Amino acid sequence: MKKYAVITGASSGIGAEFARILAGEGYSLILAARRQERLEKMKKHLKTECEIVTVDLRKTEDCYRLFQTVEDRPVEIWINNAGFGNFGAFAAGSLQKELDMLDVNVRALHILTKLALRKMMKQNRGYILNVASCAGLMPAGPYMAAYYASKSYVTSLTRAASEELRSEKSPVYIGCLCPGPVDTEFNQVANVEFALKGISAAYCARCGYEQMKRRKTVIVPKCSVRLAMTLGRFLPEELYIRIAAHQQKKKSGGRKGAGAQKT
Repeated sequence: MKKYAVITGASSGIGAEFARILAGEGYSLILAARRQERLEKMKKHLKTECEIVTVDLRKTEDCYRLFQTVEDRPVEIWINNAGFGNFGAFAAGSLQKELDMLDVNVRALHILTKLALRKMMKQNRGYILNVASCAGLMPAGPYMAAYYASKSYVTSLTRAASEELRSEKSPVYIGCLCPGPVDTEFNQVANVEFALKGISAAYCARCGYEQMKRRKTVIVPKCSVRLAMTLGRFLPEELYIRIAAHQQKKKSGGRKGAGAQKT
């Protein structure tokens, strides 16, 4: 019997690397993203069965359309990777861009997580991995306020659902991948320069896959980032947020304005 994996935001970055890993593991893939031409190009280089679903996850109807595509198939892995971020002072930022971001990072992920989880509970097996960020493990992120808030939602939702599954002794897994800086298109399009050296998208996806298989709920790929997240818990929250603000300002590289990147 075929085993299927669904990946949103599969056209580039971490999502594309997950596609390469899962193709190598013998999964039939359902790849979802806005950019059909990129998905078509990827499909040509993946040595497995691939189906492309072009969706704009800002639209609720596209979330349901994606799920309906795989509703009757034995989906073993569902990776919610689609999302984007922006940089800039909250008061100055585009409200529409932030609402679009919340639609993708929060609403779409919420819908797809619930639908996939219900499906896997009926199957009595499966893995759901929500791609969040180490931003979601911090109290706040000045100059990327809405993005940090959206990723906090992802980590909180995932942790809660994981505990519910554990208490019910369910074989279904749900976890969240929380990387620090990753070398993807985010840097260029969001008009930021990370203060810390980023990891490769391939390393991030490989770590996420391996730790998912080990059923770890919160996955932070890099040792230095894990250490920073641990130490941050011992700081007064106000100080922690001020340090975050200082680090965020470094990302602008001296440039003004804000940008965004969609996956």
